[in-house]
Amino acid sequence: MEFLVSARSLLPRDFPPERRAEMRTLERAVAGRWRAEGMLQRLWRVPGRTDWIGLFTAADSTVLHDALTTLPMWPWLDVTVQPLATHPQER
Repeated sequence: MEFLVSARSLLPRDFPPERRAEMRTLERAVAGRWRAEGMLQRLWRVPGRTDWIGLFTAADSTVLHDALTTLPMWPWLDVTVQPLATHPQER
């Protein structure tokens, strides 16, 4: 299944900068692994924000949820997941 995932970071402004940088590095590593595994198809950032939007492929919503919860920033993310269905013109 394909899913459109959007996330907004809710990290507090006073979050320690060194910890923020460490978490971003860890997030890039997770995203790289997902790309290699074929789970992360595309990733966009929202201009002027720290938000991101990703196109994911997963067996089901539980598999996707379990993956997303491994993100280091998970506790500070507001995540929206939209399951996608094939449009009749794309069949």
